[in-house]
Amino acid sequence: MNGPFVLPARDIVRKPGEMREHEFSVTLKDAWGEGIVSYEAGSELDLDVRLESVHEGILVSGTVDAEYSGVCGRCLIDIARPVEVEFQELFAYPGEEETDFEVQDDHVDLETLVRDAAVLSLPFQPVCQPDCPGLDPETGERLTASTGKEQVAPIDPRWSALQQITDQDGEAHSRAAEKEES
Repeated sequence: MNGPFVLPARDIVRKPGEMREHEFSVTLKDAWGEGIVSYEAGSELDLDVRLESVHEGILVSGTVDAEYSGVCGRCLIDIARPVEVEFQELFAYPGEEETDFEVQDDHVDLETLVRDAAVLSLPFQPVCQPDCPGLDPETGERLTASTGKEQVAPIDPRWSALQQITDQDGEAHSRAAEKEES
């Protein structure tokens, strides 16, 4: 077995209590993720992995440091953010029971485990900043920070007659306030 995510475990297989640590980087050949953000092909993943031998197999735990990129879900500008993902999985010894992850030829292949953990950590609705105002619904222009004046929502033509009533009430209320001041 070979590949960038394959780690040898020959020296700790079936020796409970033994442990090995590995730190390495992997350059992605293909993009990971299908949403508006993903890990692009050619991006680096930094892995810090611990292999521990237990009675049932090899317990793999570790972290992945990477950077996802894409566009903001509100204003569509380009964004790139770092992410740290933790993972842990038991790679069972081959035997009677079928498991998702198995020790094969005294090696563990982390690609599926790391891919699943990294892709599931991608945000569903990524934003460039927590209070991103998004795009103007009429013009499609990116809204900037609040200018202090309130945006007037368009009035449904079916309710426009009611607007005249509220305008009259507002004028009557302001006239009453002026009389009280004088």
